[in-house]
Amino acid sequence: MISIAHAQDHPVAKQRPLNNSVPAFFAFGDSTADPGNNNNITTIFKSNFSPYGRDFPNQVPTGRFTNGRLPNDFIASYVGIKENVPPYMDPTLRFEELMTGVSFASAGSGFDPLTPKMSDVISLSSQLEYFQEYRKRMEAVIGKEKTVNLIKKSVYLVSAGTNDFVVNYFNMPIRSKFYRLPDYMDFLIHNIQQFLQDLMDQGARRIGVVGLPPMGCLPIVITLNSDKTVQQRSCIDFYSSVARQHNAMLQTILKSMQDNSLPESGVRIVYVDVYGPLADMISHSYNFNFDEVSNGCCGTGLMEASFLCNSRSRVCSDASKYVFWDSIHPTDKAYDLLFETLRPDVDLLIED
Repeated sequence: MISIAHAQDHPVAKQRPLNNSVPAFFAFGDSTADPGNNNNITTIFKSNFSPYGRDFPNQVPTGRFTNGRLPNDFIASYVGIKENVPPYMDPTLRFEELMTGVSFASAGSGFDPLTPKMSDVISLSSQLEYFQEYRKRMEAVIGKEKTVNLIKKSVYLVSAGTNDFVVNYFNMPIRSKFYRLPDYMDFLIHNIQQFLQDLMDQGARRIGVVGLPPMGCLPIVITLNSDKTVQQRSCIDFYSSVARQHNAMLQTILKSMQDNSLPESGVRIVYVDVYGPLADMISHSYNFNFDEVSNGCCGTGLMEASFLCNSRSRVCSDASKYVFWDSIHPTDKAYDLLFETLRPDVDLLIED
């Protein structure tokens, strides 16, 4: 196991935006929010090896599924908490790191309980159990009252769902046999609503929920669903249309949950749109100085991800020219641009 303790030793951002006193940041979900939890479990879904982390501080392959930072890191730094959000499962974490927030996310996970089972990763329900464990650890050190206040004032990001469709429903003949697509989407929305309610029952009040990306533009989806996988590569709109429909349903349920919360509860639930910004980077790549939008930087860029993207893989010389690092995950630059467009959503969550 690779310890990431030294990768966390960066100065905490001192200038806090707006009028915010957010004490900690927490993340739940899949590889878009996992900074290395999978390093510490038995699964093939890992990325704690080269060339992952090539552009992370000190070129450390932490277990983040990209060449650099995740949205978690950009958000925590912007808010003024710390530069990088560590994985909860890292046994070397100091108490100071725990107190300012961690990620419980696990690459390969999803809102469908079957999705994490397929990859032997940490389910969303188990992530919530780890959060409950976290609460008890905090209470043992700082007391119950301070822990309640910490959890209430902190910011939470929930980012998952792509694996439920791309890995599970469209590729495994299990859910698709028993659920029509509209019914499966209803099933996922119900699970998301339940997860958010459980998270709020634990005291969370400021929650950002990330929508699906344009799934039809993921290099691996293009590869698996195109007749000409190399010569002619373009987004598969069917899969992106599923993402658009899911996102519309998600926004409706989030608004309902927000409207039904009592004003005095202080609940803030914000929909975080990643579909629009990523689609814009892909369709108007020249505006962002991207040269490649349908292949990943690692290997052929067609299929490689996780163990298929490794130290023996050919890697592009400049990842900032690519939207995708591997066949699934965006590059550090794409995540950075994504965060810039999402700053208003973050501001809604953090402002006192």
